[in-house]
Amino acid sequence: MSTAAATADAGAAPPAKGKKKLIIIIAAAVLLSALAGGGALFWMKKKAADAAAAAEEDDEAEVAAHVEKMGKDGAVPTFVPLDPFTVNLADRETERYAQIGMTLEIDDPKFADQIKTYMPAIRNNILMVLAHKTSTELLQREGKQKLAAEVAREAVRPMGIEVEDAHGGDAEADAADARKARKKRKPPVHNPVRQVHFSNFIVQ
Repeated sequence: MSTAAATADAGAAPPAKGKKKLIIIIAAAVLLSALAGGGALFWMKKKAADAAAAAEEDDEAEVAAHVEKMGKDGAVPTFVPLDPFTVNLADRETERYAQIGMTLEIDDPKFADQIKTYMPAIRNNILMVLAHKTSTELLQREGKQKLAAEVAREAVRPMGIEVEDAHGGDAEADAADARKARKKRKPPVHNPVRQVHFSNFIVQ
């Protein structure tokens, strides 16, 4: 080998080393970038999981709050079944009687217990209402609705709760202005009996 060739090889060696360093630097950069990307992906997944867990906790808290609110507001009713009523009706032409089963829907469990304490007086009031009904009234849908409203009113009267009659008689039109005036003077009385459900209704 000539001296010129040896010199040329010696001069070409440094550029090869420089290329290797450049490749190593690029590879390291790519590796770091991949690691950074993987870390970012991991962080994004973790963040999404945390958000989902937080949303689930919020949903559970919302449901619990809703249930608690329902309990406080009386949205969850309590049902108090009454023993069936058998009573002679007010028909004049012939003897008619009714056998009616009722269940009171109450908005407060505590008041339901109180109703059971006053049950003899409540049954008496309801029997008095039924005794003034005719078979014609009770066989009509409107008559049943009116009876339910009257039972709801009479069921709470023994506890000192006076609820205004929502179904007027023949003088309803004449007394409309008076009722409006009374409503303006004082707020309406809350009736813990939400509804009266008929479980049995026989008129013979």
